[in-house]
Amino acid sequence: MHTFCTLPVELVYRIMDHQNQQTLFCSMQNVCRRFNQILSTYERYRTLTTLDLGSNIISGKAAQCIADALRTNTTLTTLDLRNNGISDKGAQCIADALRTNTTLTTLDLRDNGIGSKAAQYIADALRTNTTLTTLHLGGNEIGDEGVQHIADALRTNTTLTTLDLVYNGIGGEGAQYIADALRTNTTLTTLDLNLNQIDDEGAHHIADALRTNMTLTTLDLHLNQIGGKAAQHIADALQRNTSIKAV
Repeated sequence: MHTFCTLPVELVYRIMDHQNQQTLFCSMQNVCRRFNQILSTYERYRTLTTLDLGSNIISGKAAQCIADALRTNTTLTTLDLRNNGISDKGAQCIADALRTNTTLTTLDLRDNGIGSKAAQYIADALRTNTTLTTLHLGGNEIGDEGVQHIADALRTNTTLTTLDLVYNGIGGEGAQYIADALRTNTTLTTLDLNLNQIDDEGAHHIADALRTNMTLTTLDLHLNQIGGKAAQHIADALQRNTSIKAV
């Protein structure tokens, strides 16, 4: 009598043919050593580079399974987990996996109820991860405290080029943290701060940073609380900045 780990390879392939991408990625690794070997030769798994699990009501526990898979997977480059409510616990699991994952380049965690605590875990991962280039954190609850952690990580991170912080309750204090990071960061090219609470003082800090930062090409500050004088300060900074193409 065969067990799942002793089935003929052809039969295992047929079973895999009927599984969706989420099951292939999350639930079929580490069943046994032989099964891992078979999985590594299965075409659908070997060529799985993009996994879209957006709006699937994924819990923190399910996020843990995804994180476990990320630790050993060597093919996935894009992971979309937007609008799942994975919360701080789930985000911590994903962040921990990023410390060792060496293939993921794009991660979407928008609209997941992620707060400042999870932002710290993500920031810690950014200090060691060397492959992630695009990170979407829009529509969460990071706030000034959480963005301080992210900004601190940007001082040393050398791979992230796109950062989405839309609608995160970031105010003037958070803008100052971001501005401080922009003075030393030399890789970020796109920064989206749309729909936050950045005031004139915060805008002044960002404008001052733009006088020295020459790598950022796109900066979105729409729908903040920036007045005319602060907007003029940004305009003055842009006259000296030669890299910004869109604001």
